[in-house]
Amino acid sequence: MRSLILAAASILFPLLVTAQQPAQQPAPAATVLHAARILDVAAGKVDSPGEVLIVGNHIREAGEHVSHPNGATVIDLGDATLMPGLIDAHVHLFLHPGAEDLQTVEESVPQRTLEAAAAAKADVMAGFTAERDMGTEGAKCADVAVRNAINDGLIPGPRMRVSCNAIDILGGHEDAIGYNPAQHVLSNADIANTADEILATMREQRKEGADFTKIYETGHDHLVEGAFTTPYQYNEAQLAAAVTEADRTGSVVGVHCTGEPGATYAAEAGVSSIDHAYFLLPSTMKLMRDKQIYAVPTFAVMEAFAQHPRRPGDGEKDQQVLDFHAEQFKKQMAAGVPFAIGSDVGPFPHGTQAREYVLMVKYGMSPTETLRSGLINGAKLLRWSDTIGQLKPGFYADIIAVTGNPLTDITVLTHPTFVMKNGEILRKD
Repeated sequence: MRSLILAAASILFPLLVTAQQPAQQPAPAATVLHAARILDVAAGKVDSPGEVLIVGNHIREAGEHVSHPNGATVIDLGDATLMPGLIDAHVHLFLHPGAEDLQTVEESVPQRTLEAAAAAKADVMAGFTAERDMGTEGAKCADVAVRNAINDGLIPGPRMRVSCNAIDILGGHEDAIGYNPAQHVLSNADIANTADEILATMREQRKEGADFTKIYETGHDHLVEGAFTTPYQYNEAQLAAAVTEADRTGSVVGVHCTGEPGATYAAEAGVSSIDHAYFLLPSTMKLMRDKQIYAVPTFAVMEAFAQHPRRPGDGEKDQQVLDFHAEQFKKQMAAGVPFAIGSDVGPFPHGTQAREYVLMVKYGMSPTETLRSGLINGAKLLRWSDTIGQLKPGFYADIIAVTGNPLTDITVLTHPTFVMKNGEILRKD
């Protein structure tokens, strides 16, 4: 009997040990992308041919030739250039073409959220694999739900940094000005008039899932006989309090700011970006250069306004502002102001915002510097500099392919033929 028990134990014990061990996970799938060229954004060059080895959702190797592991799927994209997914540092998923001031009034938040999901899909299919949403324009923190749904794989879309509503003063840039006061039309922003109110609003937004804070610092704007003016909304101390609060939670503050003195206050306070930046004083440009505060020009939205006037006479005025900004942009470049690329898409159709990259070149920035601004600086501004914006080992497999060479023809960005985000192929023409 004892011998039978020992024999049974010798058979069952290994089975019990094996059953207690976790099941071995299959190795992540390996994919090799091959194309005629590959873009090295940092070096500002295109190498030929180009290959990227993707294992799971990360880049393992990138260059002219990479390893081809046994069983790897090889995708030949032909006469194309492999490059990082595009970054747009200023989008509005919750806006679409039309009267943006009425969208909050006429459309429910659930409707706008569904439209935002569609906008996110349009953007990623156009090659934008990372974006910063600069305010829901009255939909509160519904952008958090869109970001989370993307992250959970429920809907396609870019990697998102979201801010909930922007923060504004009473009667400020987005405070439903011009309506019958008796109707009490809601603001498109969260109202905060003091430093304490700004902090309370930031904490509420952070609780609801915001990644960063957007503040309206200027508006409304006036360009008269070549002189640009715009009232500020918060003083330097108030903005500094916001930046300190953001620092406390590892976050940042970006501002809607078109001119002075608001830009000076924002730069002194240490915001992460000054978006629009139509006019900057030389002293502000120096501050931005020294502190590495990004200007985000948003040419594309003003071009759209000029070409599709919202009211009679607006087109000519918007074109004058665009022309003025283009000249100021040259001065900002000469002063060493760092740039990121943001289109302000929403008032013009989602999925078409590669036009911003084209306009940066049109107004004087080289294609090489434009791509560095959009991809390397954009990744830094979104606080993902170690994971996106370049084709490097360890980075996420956010990769697009375009026909032609973007260093010689930036317009190729407007028609990507292949889009991969996080190792998943979303588009292959």
